[in-house]
Amino acid sequence: MPSGVVVLTDRFVALGGLERVVAGAVAGGVRWVVLREKDLPRAERAALATDLRAILADVGGTLVVAGPDPLGGDAVHLPAAGPYPPPTHRLVGRSCHDENELNRLTTEHYATISPVYPTRTKPGYGPPLATEGLRELIRISHVPVLALGGVETPDQVTACIKAGAAGVAVLGAIMRAQDPAETATALTSAYVQAVTPVLTQTRHGATRSPRTGLRPTVPTQGSSLTARSGHCRPQPSTATTNGPPQTATKEEK
Repeated sequence: MPSGVVVLTDRFVALGGLERVVAGAVAGGVRWVVLREKDLPRAERAALATDLRAILADVGGTLVVAGPDPLGGDAVHLPAAGPYPPPTHRLVGRSCHDENELNRLTTEHYATISPVYPTRTKPGYGPPLATEGLRELIRISHVPVLALGGVETPDQVTACIKAGAAGVAVLGAIMRAQDPAETATALTSAYVQAVTPVLTQTRHGATRSPRTGLRPTVPTQGSSLTARSGHCRPQPSTATTNGPPQTATKEEK
C-alpha cells in the first residue's frame, strides 16, 4: 500500500529529464511513483512505464499508473470521475476531494485527498483543505489516505502525517528540484520522524502502526546514480544503514 513520500510525474517540469528526476527521488528514499503523462500515445507511455519500473525495481519500488490501464503492470490510480466500479487490479487508488467522493469508494485500496495546500501545479484549484480539513476527511475515510496538493516542505509532510495521512503525494517539489535526491531525502526523513512517535506499544510489547496499518519502508542508504542501460538508477549500497529510515503516490482529476 502506498505510504511515505509518493512522487507524481510531470515530464514538462522535470529538471534534466523525467528519468533522472525519478532516479534521484528513488536514491533519496522514494519507493512509490505515480506515472501521469496521460497526453502521451499509449505506446510511448507504456515504454516510459517500462523505463520507470526498471528504475524502481532496483529498490523493490512500485509504479502506479494514472488511469484504468496499468500499462503492463497491476497498479492504477483513478480519477474521481470514474470508472465505477473500479477495475480489479492488485492495487487501485482513487483521487478524492470531499466527503461525497470518499463515500463512493468501494473496492479501492487507498485514496488521495486534495488540495491540502495551494499548489503551483494547479493554481486556483481548491480552496485548499489545510490541515484541519485533511484531518476531518481522513477521519471519515475507510481506506488509507495520501495528502496531495502543494506539499513541498518537511514541515508540511509532518503536519499531514500528524493529521492522520498514510503519506504524502508530491509533484512539484521533486520534479522541479535541482537535486531530487536531496529533496526526497529531506521529505522522507520528515515522514519517518513524524510517523515513528505514532507507533504504539501493545500489551505484549510489540509495536503496531496507526489505524492505516502502514509501516515506513527502509530505503537503500548511500545510493549512487550510475548510467546503466540508458538509465540513471540508484545502486544498492554496500555501506551500513545506520541513518534514519526513509520510505518509498493526484494532481489528476
